[in-house]
Amino acid sequence: MNGLAMFGNDPWWLLLVKAVLIFVVLVLLTLFNIWWERRVVARMQHRIGPNVHGPFGLLQSLADGVKLAFKEDIIPKAADKVVYVIAPVIAAIAAFMTFSVIPFGPEVSMFGERTPLQLTDMPVAVLFVLAIASMGIYGIVLGGWSSGSTYSLLGGLRSSAQMISYEVAMGLALVTVFLYAGSMSTSEIVAAQADRWFVIALLPSFVIYVIAMVGETNRAPFDLPEAEGELVGGFHTEYSSLKFALFFLAEYINMATVSALATTLFLGGWRAPWGVTHLWEGANEGYWPLLWFFGKVFCFIFLFIWLRGSLPRLRYDQFMAFGWKVLIPVALAWVAMVAVVRMIDLQGGLETQQWLILAGVMLAVFVVVMFIPEKRPEPQEPVDGGDDVRPGSFPVPPMPATGAVRGSAEPLVFEEENR
Repeated sequence: MNGLAMFGNDPWWLLLVKAVLIFVVLVLLTLFNIWWERRVVARMQHRIGPNVHGPFGLLQSLADGVKLAFKEDIIPKAADKVVYVIAPVIAAIAAFMTFSVIPFGPEVSMFGERTPLQLTDMPVAVLFVLAIASMGIYGIVLGGWSSGSTYSLLGGLRSSAQMISYEVAMGLALVTVFLYAGSMSTSEIVAAQADRWFVIALLPSFVIYVIAMVGETNRAPFDLPEAEGELVGGFHTEYSSLKFALFFLAEYINMATVSALATTLFLGGWRAPWGVTHLWEGANEGYWPLLWFFGKVFCFIFLFIWLRGSLPRLRYDQFMAFGWKVLIPVALAWVAMVAVVRMIDLQGGLETQQWLILAGVMLAVFVVVMFIPEKRPEPQEPVDGGDDVRPGSFPVPPMPATGAVRGSAEPLVFEEENR
């Protein structure tokens, strides 16, 4: 059986086994990723990193989890207790559910049954991943709102605006994959890359997706919801103990999710690299594809860690402007171009001269658009008070004089006898 016909035939107990295995793998992967991030960033910053608990500090993440479990669980007095408790659960469940349609390998023999190394699949599996990832935003927004804290509310709103904005660019980057694969099923997209990975033909989509996935997961340099300077800890400022651990777990699982999705859609999924398949015919058979799949996923996770240890945090307005004014327009233009090229290919293709003319026209349009001068805002008149306002900045009313009431020139008089 091939394609979607492989799914829906497993006994219930085998589906339960695969679901438990995915859960265990994600938890262990989170523990490893936390340790790995600390070790890599410590090496980049010339520090030692975790080295006490277990060999090379491998049990440090487990020790931190036990510490969180035994910490006092504090609920703020102003919090909406029901929503406050449910919010981290929503974020964690959404993070786990997205892995249900990720293919880990081909069809194998498991406990005497032939089954694919994938829990399930559907004709719109990639849209399912995007939809469930969007549900995780509710956990963040509700967590910030229900905490009863202004800082948490601002962090939740900032995080939701950030994730929604970059999901648009991410979705547009995936449209070109659907056009080339002819399907939204994750297993069929992997099968369509048997001869050539999509990262070669769709390199701009891959770059857009990688940038968007960093913004989607709130990781540095796009970790604006947790900017310490103005928001303390972001949407989870008021959380502690296991509730904070659930938010932490969801963040690292989301890192693995977007990395696994990038592997599936652009890097051939569980298929071995090109050179390996030429040297070893059985590289894509049995359980060996698990090695190739997780190897690619770890490369993306290392990218997350490398960016965190290398780049400074962006300003929020710069970050949002980059998403709406750069990523989304470029993604839209690239989708339109890929759609035209794909349609031409399906109708018989063009000759070399025609392709060169088409490429020249597209390049000329791109150069013209890039060199259109940006319209500068006109300088504003100085506001009352004599202070000059920089072009493009918000007008600020003058500060009242010391002891004055809202700009009044007469000082306040406090009568001690009336107190």
